[in-house]
Amino acid sequence: MEHASAAAAIVDARGIVTGWSEGARLLTGYPAEEAVGRPARELLAEEPAPEAVAALNGTVVLRHRDGSPVRIALSACAVLGADGAPGGHVITARSPAPATLADRAFEQASMSMSVFDTRQRYLRLNGIACQVMGVSEEALLGRHFPETVEDAEHSQGFLSHLREVAETGRPVRYESYTGEPSGNREHSWNIEMSPVREPSGELTAVALAAFDSSEQYRARQRLALLNEAATSIGTTLDVVRTAEELVELLVPRYADFASVDLLDWVLGADEPPEVPEGEVVLRRVAHGSVTEGTPEAVVHLGEADVHPAASPPVRALREGRAVISQAGEPEFVGWVAQRNAQEPAGRRYREGVHSMLAVPLRARGTTLGVAVGVRIGHPDDYVADDGVLAEELASRAAVCVDNARRFARERTIALALQHSLLPRGLPGQAAVEVAHRYLPSGSLAGIGGDWFDVIPLSGSRVALVVGDVVGHGIASSATMGRLCTAVRTLADVDLPPDELLTHLDDLVTHLGSDEAGDEVAELGATCLYAVYDPVSRRLTLAAAGHPPPAVLLPDGTAHLVEMTAGPPLGVGGLPFESVELELPEGSVVALYTDGLIEDRDRDVDHATAELCRALSARTDTLDTLCDTVLKAVLPEEPGDDVALLVARTRALGADRIATWDIEPDPAQVAAARQAATEQLTAWGLDEAAFVTELVVSELVTNAIRYGTAPVQLRLIRDRTLICEVSDGSSTSPHLRRAHAFDEGGRGLLLVAQLTQRWGSRQTGSGKTIWAEQPLPD
Repeated sequence: MEHASAAAAIVDARGIVTGWSEGARLLTGYPAEEAVGRPARELLAEEPAPEAVAALNGTVVLRHRDGSPVRIALSACAVLGADGAPGGHVITARSPAPATLADRAFEQASMSMSVFDTRQRYLRLNGIACQVMGVSEEALLGRHFPETVEDAEHSQGFLSHLREVAETGRPVRYESYTGEPSGNREHSWNIEMSPVREPSGELTAVALAAFDSSEQYRARQRLALLNEAATSIGTTLDVVRTAEELVELLVPRYADFASVDLLDWVLGADEPPEVPEGEVVLRRVAHGSVTEGTPEAVVHLGEADVHPAASPPVRALREGRAVISQAGEPEFVGWVAQRNAQEPAGRRYREGVHSMLAVPLRARGTTLGVAVGVRIGHPDDYVADDGVLAEELASRAAVCVDNARRFARERTIALALQHSLLPRGLPGQAAVEVAHRYLPSGSLAGIGGDWFDVIPLSGSRVALVVGDVVGHGIASSATMGRLCTAVRTLADVDLPPDELLTHLDDLVTHLGSDEAGDEVAELGATCLYAVYDPVSRRLTLAAAGHPPPAVLLPDGTAHLVEMTAGPPLGVGGLPFESVELELPEGSVVALYTDGLIEDRDRDVDHATAELCRALSARTDTLDTLCDTVLKAVLPEEPGDDVALLVARTRALGADRIATWDIEPDPAQVAAARQAATEQLTAWGLDEAAFVTELVVSELVTNAIRYGTAPVQLRLIRDRTLICEVSDGSSTSPHLRRAHAFDEGGRGLLLVAQLTQRWGSRQTGSGKTIWAEQPLPD
């Protein structure tokens, strides 16, 4: 073979050998006289490859004179005649020279290396390149690149880069993600193409080196997927939406079909039970597919499905780790068969499924459900690294699902607590006609502490209350309940609005101190307390850091009440001011919490103007008016709870009220009884005369005996019959137990026994003692 480099032969256009060198004799054993004149084909041991013939370059097998084969690389050069037509070929042998260090480096390189001529035909390949192509070097030499690969987009891109280097002489570097002809797994390639030049500078070939960077590529992809999961999963505190976000992340990059199934208790308010032995029931909350309509799904959204104990999803639940199952494995075959039997209509969409991964959703030591990924068209099977990635994704999703579950549970509890504390049916009273609305916030902050109340007071008066506790959640709802109860208790004492808020402020301060030891905690609230008297038609109100109410007059004009809001409850040490105004009968008063008009993207003045305009709208009922106000003023997505209380005032006419001034003389008691009896007769209430005479007698006697002037008696015919006696003393009466031989002390006890309820209230000039009794049927 050492003489191969000197071997040469001339073959004419007919294929007859016309020239034979000494090197050719040494290589083949044929002397010139035996070779010249013979057809060149007779010297071949095997037919050369057509592509080698076409390329005039390649490896051929010659027959030695002794009959043995001689494999040698040949190249041919056309010889042109005087007319320019081919007259034959000069064929030279390219014997392998002793391998140089560069040759060994090329062949032993760990990356795919190859050389192409300027027409994109193979000139040389190393072993790795042959492995990638799946054929030997001899089968590729001289062939045009497009003939050796499928006609795909990545092949066209590869060919265009080869041409670019051959045409421009500039190197090209790029990354490609594609399969290799010898396998079905996708690979990432870092490819560098560079020109090869002769010493003269002529570009004669293109060298290529391709590094398989699949591991680095997949690591980047996993990292990118984890980063995306951190921002795309858990955008809402909704269990189902969180599951949908996990599926959207997995399909199509990680799975052709993915599903999320949860244990039933996760969607309710129950505490987590243990994962049962044997079969497990899971409820489908989300699934997705690369195929529109998700035809692979066996279970519809919202439906429950029973999973066998040996199925991959149940194994993942019990083992607490990702379970990978491949086509051909018994459990995989059983799982696919069970799916096909359960939903035959989707069978054709499951054909080709070859790999499946089930990973548990676990958060804070609690198992919530399982996520399943299936690969059908995706060529790669799931491997151990995919299981690690799936566990990380599932862990992040599970925390979000658990957060959403906890939020939903707390929201449900807070809402139930708040609804239990808010008035369900407003108490009967004649002073006002009322309607109300309460809208819990849909924000992530949770349920707030807004509340309202309507409290009947003595003398046919009524208290209207609206409040808002700082914060959200169960704690705020509980505080709201305590304040609501405190307001009702203070209202029973019948304190003026400003004094009631002062006592309520002290209570909030004490509550804050209890919560934080010796220091006042960040516990605060706002409140508006108003009292309406249908006799005088006067509305008295005071506010603690609360927005003022709006008033709609019968003439259709609406405005905000001008008042000093005062500090919020819990600040302590600052006074509250009352404001009083007289309202025509039929006026509408709207009390509300700040969620109606305040928002970070809204102007408060504009919102209050919208409120006044909405109140002025013509409506049939107060309920319709409430809906009109909310529709006109509220944004599409309120950021806070909203409480709205609307009251239309009524007035008691003079024909339902009788008033007498009593001289402070015991002799006037009989006259007072007689006047009350005559008034009851005029009202047609003779049946109530006996009890009323007794009540009037006892209350007037006590006022004359223990009180100071002036003394006044008033009867009010409303839903009940009310008897009021006022005097100038601020000393409040109280029940006491009279002894057997006491001459007095039994009057108030009789009043308490004979009437429906009784009490006393302080007035600006003294006190009023009152008693109510039901009207006769």
